[in-house]
Amino acid sequence: MNPGALSSGLLTGLREGVEAALIVSIVLAYLAKTGNRQHFGRIWLGAGAAIAVSILVGVALFVTLGGFEEPYEQIFEGIAMLLAAAVVTWMLFWMRRQAASVKGDLHAKVDRAIDEGAAWGLSLLAFTAVIREGIETSLFLVGQVNSADAAAPSVILGALIGLAIAALLGYGFYRGSRRINLATFFKWTGVGLVFIAAGLLSHAVHEFIEVGIIQFGTQTAYDVSHVLPDDEASGNLVGQFLRALFGYSARPEVTTLVVHVVYVVTVLALYLRPTAPRPPLVARTSTDPART
Repeated sequence: MNPGALSSGLLTGLREGVEAALIVSIVLAYLAKTGNRQHFGRIWLGAGAAIAVSILVGVALFVTLGGFEEPYEQIFEGIAMLLAAAVVTWMLFWMRRQAASVKGDLHAKVDRAIDEGAAWGLSLLAFTAVIREGIETSLFLVGQVNSADAAAPSVILGALIGLAIAALLGYGFYRGSRRINLATFFKWTGVGLVFIAAGLLSHAVHEFIEVGIIQFGTQTAYDVSHVLPDDEASGNLVGQFLRALFGYSARPEVTTLVVHVVYVVTVLALYLRPTAPRPPLVARTSTDPART
């Protein structure tokens, strides 16, 4: 069991799972509040279909990666990690804009689906909400699994634990048993994902250096493997944890190190800068005469 890989997978599963679970729970809670419980099944249908598609995409990516031989395997792994890092980066800034108003926007969309007699649109709403998180999770986990090598099972186990916790949080949110500050949660888990995405990005650069695609800055920037090694043979759990979670390398190439540092500094500065909340769409209230 690799604690770093386990924590990396857990954070991914928790972060992405909570987003999907909260969106579904918000919609279900609003339907219950407005006396539309009969539409619950359509929400579960849309969410279930999205989960199934996400699993198929993840399996297809993993099988495809495993079917290549060197150097094409490294090239494909590098591309997959670059894509995962890009998707996660986009997702971070999308959620940064949406966190303050996501509840009001969802309420307004539910109102429109019910009012227009297109209740099956609720299935589509749940599907589109969950599929985005599911595809991102699949891409991210495939990148983590391939970078973790022998520690891949720990990544998957961590992700499953994170998703289970997310489901419990979603149920708790629906039942009103706990109050979740979405903006705060997304902010700090987002900071963690910035470092994980930086690790994926730098690992992709390392793969491209190994196969000769990148031929500049390939010299070793520093070597602290005698102090904090990151390979499993050393048995150093701290180094393995930092490698799996944050992309740490005891002997990074110059280009790999520069890419890692520039990404972290730039993305954190943009992600943590103050922003004004986006005005939410106006949802119908229980005092609307059309509901009385």
